[in-house]
Amino acid sequence: MKLDYRKTALVGLAFMTISAFWQLYNNEVPLMLENLIGNNQFLINIIMSLDNILALFLLPFFGALSDKTHTGLGKRMPFIVVGISVSVVFMLLMPFSYIKGSFVGFFISVGGLLLAMSFYRSPAVALMPDVTPKPLRSKGNAVVNLMGAIGMIFIQAITILLGGESNYTMLFLVAAIFMLVSMGVMVFRVRESDWVSVMPPKEETEEEKLIRTGKGIKIKGSVKRSLFLLLIAVFLWYMAYSAIETNYTRYAQSIWGLSDGQYSKPMLISSIVALASFVPLGMLSVKLGRKKTILASLAILLLTAVGIFFIRHDTIWLYILCSLLGVSWAAINVNSYPMVVEMSRGADVGKYTGLYYTFSMAAQIATPLITGFLFDLFSESAGFLILFPYAALFLLIALVVMVFVKHGDSVSPKKDDSPAADADTAVVQ
Repeated sequence: MKLDYRKTALVGLAFMTISAFWQLYNNEVPLMLENLIGNNQFLINIIMSLDNILALFLLPFFGALSDKTHTGLGKRMPFIVVGISVSVVFMLLMPFSYIKGSFVGFFISVGGLLLAMSFYRSPAVALMPDVTPKPLRSKGNAVVNLMGAIGMIFIQAITILLGGESNYTMLFLVAAIFMLVSMGVMVFRVRESDWVSVMPPKEETEEEKLIRTGKGIKIKGSVKRSLFLLLIAVFLWYMAYSAIETNYTRYAQSIWGLSDGQYSKPMLISSIVALASFVPLGMLSVKLGRKKTILASLAILLLTAVGIFFIRHDTIWLYILCSLLGVSWAAINVNSYPMVVEMSRGADVGKYTGLYYTFSMAAQIATPLITGFLFDLFSESAGFLILFPYAALFLLIALVVMVFVKHGDSVSPKKDDSPAADADTAVVQ
């Protein structure tokens, strides 16, 4: 059994638009809000958390709704086409409102944009497992995340080239065109219904049979326990990483003295390294196992957060540590989502996708509020210095919780003596 990389890359175009948008949003909207409402970090982070408040309720709903949708385009594609199209309209209204100095117009544009993104996010992510056999989902997720990294790199590169906050109109226009072109390729090249119809019959494991029939109560309980603990770990590491992501541009300006789009340089290097690592990490997870890969990555991410805390200016060590941050976060993303859907049944992948995003979004609601409050407790620069110790604390707790997750992993099967044995095959534990 081999992964169809071309097909996976095509379905990953949707995630590429999502990653590109959030890179732009997290980079520029906090700076735009600072200019519109002043230097109130708590209020800025309240507004930055609104997208996650909406997503907390809407992602599971639209994920489950897409499970029940049947059209000529498939289950997920209608959501992707409508979501991207509407998102682009509101995206172009944001810089217009900002230039006019209209906070109300800017806020309305942001609200419409976040609703449109929530509409297609869960269906877009659920598309990969729909067309990928279970044992290959870590590799498939690696390819999808690679596509996401391409989207992030594109945004970071044009931010540097266009000067970031000095040229918002062109920056948002180029991002909108990028999303529309990606959607157009999907419309003409992705054949969702056909690809789902040729998926191999699902071979039910003994554990899955017991869960389905309700006879294996002990196993069913242990799977639920693992799912709960994994989702708690997801919540914790998103508390850490989203704190960095949401506050990064202001931190880079305040602590490292980077401005005029130059704040994108460390994260550009991080994204390029992540891009190069996604596929090898997917292969590593098949050999090593998803859980072990995540544990090692959490440990590296923890040490990286501690190291970045001691950096006070633009230096080579900043780029080295950001590279490690990119690789370790990539490894976590490659393996965590497949672990969640591994514990699902084929008919409810969208529901479990929504559940995964519910916990990640809950963290992304809480962490901007907490960090914004902490920043305002101190002077501006001293407040920002709390960021990486804060992230390190949550990464440490996530590492401990992840140790107790027992299901959703994949390991290499026993070797077949025949030449036909396929190293890509894995079994669910």
